[in-house]
Amino acid sequence: MHFIMDLLHNRIFMASICGWFVAQFLKTLIYMWFNRKFVAERMVGGGGMPSSHSATVCALATAAGMEYGGGSFEFAMAMVFAIVVMYDAIGVRWETGIQAKVLNEMLEMFRKMGKKMSVEEKLKEFVGHTPLQVLMGALLGIAVAVAVYL
Repeated sequence: MHFIMDLLHNRIFMASICGWFVAQFLKTLIYMWFNRKFVAERMVGGGGMPSSHSATVCALATAAGMEYGGGSFEFAMAMVFAIVVMYDAIGVRWETGIQAKVLNEMLEMFRKMGKKMSVEEKLKEFVGHTPLQVLMGALLGIAVAVAVYL
């Protein structure tokens, strides 16, 4: 119980978790606005606007910088971690989503041609982010961390 209380009073941890939660909430609202339907998976799923990965790691880095200073080991580690995560979200994970979309289209074509396919579900297409989604997530994470520290 003491560990959980310590964690809840850790502003760096709370800024990161709040960054993730706010991004997921906004992502769900934005998806609902544009698609006119609620999809519960958007509350926890990857991909979409804004990037919750970017919001989380930027809140972490910002909070570490505010807590320990820009020249600290903790800030340096959090910043490098944030850069790697955001680079991956734009690069590898975005490409994975594009490939999943192409494969899903191919599977649908084969099904229409009467071929039996062993894949039970469509592949996930929402896995990566555009640079704008990452930027908006990063700005959101910074804003959330600043708000936690006010």
